[in-house]
Amino acid sequence: MWLAMTESESATESGTRAGSGTGITADLVRDLLREQHPDLAGLPLREVAGGWGNQMWRLGDELAVRMQRMDRTPGPQLKERRWLPVLAPRLPLPVPTPVRSGEPSARFPKHWTVMTWVPGEPLDHGVISRGAHAADTLASFLRALHVEAPVEAPVGTDRGAHPRDCADGFEDFFRAVAPDDLAADVRAVWDDAVAAPAWRGPPVWVHGDLHPANVVVADGTLSGVVDFGDVFAGDPAWDLAAAWVLLPAGTAARFFDAYARADEAAVRRARGLAAMKSLFLMLMGRNGDQGLPGGKPHWGPLGRAALDRVLAG
Repeated sequence: MWLAMTESESATESGTRAGSGTGITADLVRDLLREQHPDLAGLPLREVAGGWGNQMWRLGDELAVRMQRMDRTPGPQLKERRWLPVLAPRLPLPVPTPVRSGEPSARFPKHWTVMTWVPGEPLDHGVISRGAHAADTLASFLRALHVEAPVEAPVGTDRGAHPRDCADGFEDFFRAVAPDDLAADVRAVWDDAVAAPAWRGPPVWVHGDLHPANVVVADGTLSGVVDFGDVFAGDPAWDLAAAWVLLPAGTAARFFDAYARADEAAVRRARGLAAMKSLFLMLMGRNGDQGLPGGKPHWGPLGRAALDRVLAG
């Protein structure tokens, strides 16, 4: 959906959605646990800052409660319930795995899920200091994830398309926040991605939303990946964009060498998608600076740094 948002729609939608989560309190979560999973209701409970489509509550030391908040439908949570138990065993980094399902009720008419907790600090509040290790770790993770998906796997909605089919989203972000001194260079990267040949392999599993708030770090390197609500079968370039969006400057080449499956066309598509994702982070940062609901001020510098890495090649 974020690809289809204009600048003003992004702010309005964020405000509407953020307001919908204000009724989720610790007392509500505790009551829901008592009603549906009473054996877990006595564990310590505390809210986790951040989140977008869902509000997270830490439950004890090893679990978390994922409450549907801004997502308009239960689709992302239901996808995670269905597919994370399939994917998690073969992935080399910890990912959240559903252990209990919470169903809509009179108290809370939306879905919620008890999942394993992935320890670490979200990258949008942390740092990668061991760049080479992180590049190798991300490559290993994506090699394990990017295997041919079964025919019943979900397909992408607003993500997963060839860059040429995402032009409206790119143009919205570009007009909103592309720096004047970099506009020509950003446009050249995007145009090159649009001109790149499409993915011709079988659809593979794709996380679809790798950005700094959806990975965690520990000891200076990547230590886990979270939020698989957008997982789909399609073009791996959507994840390969993380070489610039997540990793420190100068490590993209090492990542692609370790990944060893990306041809020139995939790298071109990934670089263009990384430019678009960087602009989106910058837009959300600007919205935060202006005090718009749902904005995230600290995302602005992250997006600009990622865009600089994209343009450096």
